[in-house]
Amino acid sequence: MSPPGRRHRTPARLRLAVGVALLAVPLLVAVVGPALAGDAAPRGRPFDPGGAFGTDFVGRDVLRQVLLGGRSVVGVALAATALAYLVGVPLGLLAALTRRRWLDELVMRPLDLLLAVPSLILLILLAAAAPRGPATLVGIVAVIGLPEVARISRAAALPLAHGPAMEAMRLYGERWWRRAGGHAVTGGCRALLADAGVPFIGAL
Repeated sequence: MSPPGRRHRTPARLRLAVGVALLAVPLLVAVVGPALAGDAAPRGRPFDPGGAFGTDFVGRDVLRQVLLGGRSVVGVALAATALAYLVGVPLGLLAALTRRRWLDELVMRPLDLLLAVPSLILLILLAAAAPRGPATLVGIVAVIGLPEVARISRAAALPLAHGPAMEAMRLYGERWWRRAGGHAVTGGCRALLADAGVPFIGAL
């Protein structure tokens, strides 16, 4: 007979392998896609079903467009997600760790107002007013994802910020950055990592 825990480990490993494959294959295609796209072929008829994915409304090969555009899409999404976390996590920690109610309101209320605006409308308005380019797109997508990142960070750090361990660190005179980075971020790291996929998919 197999050990008791082995039957449970096998499905877990299978789920992990399937999840890694579902994530790795599209990312691999996006990264190496431009090298596989080849030279541009003459445009054919619009919406021609021939080929792997057919052609688009102007006769371009859809498969080639997917291979060419995947790298930039993933790059923009990764950069926007990283920027949203670089700005949103410190804001969330500041709101959670402060003992001044007005400072918490000053940080979170503008973000709540930004969150109330539909993301597609906000994207169109910002894109119309800003200059074109990948850096602008990264900034716009990061602004759209920023409120939710800050709220998740604040929610994850709030129980830790007012717990007994934090009170003990205050009594020992630990600096704010040590309390925030050494205790609040470490304790809320799981929640932040679990949530990281949501803004990344939204950015895509």
